[in-house]
Amino acid sequence: MNKISMRRAQPSDVSALMDLLRQVNEVHFRGRPDLFRRATKYSADDVSATMSDDDRPIFVATDGSRVLAHIFCQVRDYRPNPLLQDIKTLYIDDVCVSDTTRGMGIGRIAMDWIFDWARSEGFYNVTLGVWECNPGARAFYEAVGMQVQETVMEKILR
Repeated sequence: MNKISMRRAQPSDVSALMDLLRQVNEVHFRGRPDLFRRATKYSADDVSATMSDDDRPIFVATDGSRVLAHIFCQVRDYRPNPLLQDIKTLYIDDVCVSDTTRGMGIGRIAMDWIFDWARSEGFYNVTLGVWECNPGARAFYEAVGMQVQETVMEKILR
């Protein structure tokens, strides 16, 4: 495999991004079919429109010819806030490494890069949500140095 590099997503990446969005949602659908539909979080039009939004940057890992992973981000600026410290958080809204290249270190490269990028942009922290039905993802995030910040609980009523 060629050297992996990270960059902002481009219009030519939309098809690959849609495939990755399908892959990640399939994991969630299999784990929680009571909550998830077999669909994608965003439409191709949504992805295209988001690419130029600096408050919702999309980054891709590429080997020069193929998109191998994506990281959809959201800037969450808590300044000013009467309760919270004056911080800016980079929230990872969606992350996926292609099922054809998982386990090859691409996810670690992508996450290390996003941590470095966020630090250079003045973010206080990087956060994300991980579903309990995806223990492999949770183990991966812990392996790259992330820790639990809060827990969301549920009680199913029907």
